[in-house]
Amino acid sequence: MSSSIAEPVKAPAAFVNEPVADFSKPSNREAMERALREVHSQLGREYDLLIAGRHERTGDLLKSLNPSKPSEIVGSHNKATAALAKEAVEAAHAYYPQWGAVPPETRAQILLRAAALFRERKFEFDAWLVYEAGKTWPEADADVSEAIDFCEYYARQMLRLAKPDPLVQLPGEKDELFYLPLGVGVIVPPWNFPLAIMVGMTTAALVAGNTVVIKPSSDTPTIAAKFAEVLLDAGFPPQSFSMLVGSGSVVGDVIVEHPLTRFIAFTGSKEVGLRINELAAKPRKGQLWIKRVVAEMGGKDAIVVDKETDVDVAVKGVMWSAFGYQGQKCSACSRAIVDAAIYDEFVDKLRTQVAALKVGPSDDSGNYMGPVINEGAMKSILDYVEIGKQEGRLVAGGSRAPGDGYFVQPTVIADIDSKARIFQEEIFGPVLAVAKARDFDHALELANDSEYGLTGAVYTDNREKIRQAREQFFVGNLYINRKCTGAMVGAHPFGGFNMSGTDSKAGGPDYLLQFLQAKSIAEKIS
Repeated sequence: MSSSIAEPVKAPAAFVNEPVADFSKPSNREAMERALREVHSQLGREYDLLIAGRHERTGDLLKSLNPSKPSEIVGSHNKATAALAKEAVEAAHAYYPQWGAVPPETRAQILLRAAALFRERKFEFDAWLVYEAGKTWPEADADVSEAIDFCEYYARQMLRLAKPDPLVQLPGEKDELFYLPLGVGVIVPPWNFPLAIMVGMTTAALVAGNTVVIKPSSDTPTIAAKFAEVLLDAGFPPQSFSMLVGSGSVVGDVIVEHPLTRFIAFTGSKEVGLRINELAAKPRKGQLWIKRVVAEMGGKDAIVVDKETDVDVAVKGVMWSAFGYQGQKCSACSRAIVDAAIYDEFVDKLRTQVAALKVGPSDDSGNYMGPVINEGAMKSILDYVEIGKQEGRLVAGGSRAPGDGYFVQPTVIADIDSKARIFQEEIFGPVLAVAKARDFDHALELANDSEYGLTGAVYTDNREKIRQAREQFFVGNLYINRKCTGAMVGAHPFGGFNMSGTDSKAGGPDYLLQFLQAKSIAEKIS
């Protein structure tokens, strides 16, 4: 590390969320168009594995595709072997004492530099998200803004935790508590927020003094490679992290089960999260600790629309929550539960709004929805649509949308029973089930009829019903009279109950504690 990076920093100003770009401004639109052209010229390049600073090529390539145009290769990535995965964990363990001894103030400064680099390259990262993740311009920019927020917020939180609140001082003693890093962490991010969530989990672990092995999604490895560039340019030591592209069966199990792995931070499906938790819970020969698992595993999120509300406002909130980023958010609304008194009006207005949504390639700023992430996802979503047609009344969409990419029409299926598959099972696509509730009590009962508990929202003007929802709607993130997506770092600590994960509250004041351990020291002084 350079001497300038190693210098302590003063506590920075208060955290402020990074503003998203306004693409109605000609300067931003032109900058984005330039970035798209530049990034497009780089598509198809080959990327190395990074093993604690060492570049590796195995010759076994994973090809990442543009979901708007699957014939287009975004990047070719060398896939790790089980032996390289084992080596990555052991290299991280060897370097951990050195990185953990770096002052928290220095680690925070490096993270703030990463935030600055993301700002400088913001439109470039937007473009990578458009091409590899199928994000529309606004969704891509929100992803990058959130990544910047995580860097800025966690740097400040580390500075706060570096000076814990004083303890009660017993007579004749000096009593103190401070936080230590854990060791080697495995970071398993998803493809749907391939920058923001990867940045958040990785930088939280690094700024806390841990070393990490990152296994990005096989759908979005190029974005991970670009993130590695930022980590290195910001001043994170090359030995502090490894970037392993590969399958869960070849690479993932090895790094989760390794006895030197101390914790796993995961975001993804319930099935994979439960498997990771199971593997991590079994101690291995030579393991000295109980592995910690930080997991966010999706949801089946509901918006309750009460009869005492502005129906037009509620319709827009449901639509934005259901179909933003093609419904591929763990926070997306996949169940709308509407009071019988306004049910028909709501469904009619929703049909009109959804019919106006444009679907097409995500690099075209005129499209509200882009493609779903891959062919397998498209087939699974369309299968659920067919199931939904048997379980309810098709109101909008219902088929694949035109084009070469993985395009699915925004689909609304009404008159759904709470035991229907499309009411209970996570689809992770642009499919919304609408159910009728007898009254507000029944609506909350339906909303809670799920094994998940991530996000939810209630539209009502009745203060007593708001109080009731606050107490009885069992989710980790509840929103009143607004959409259930778009959690903001610092304002909406994010994480859910039940099968939605460990409620770790990313972007909140407690999150870094997931990556630290507290040590209490009492010294007799008289």
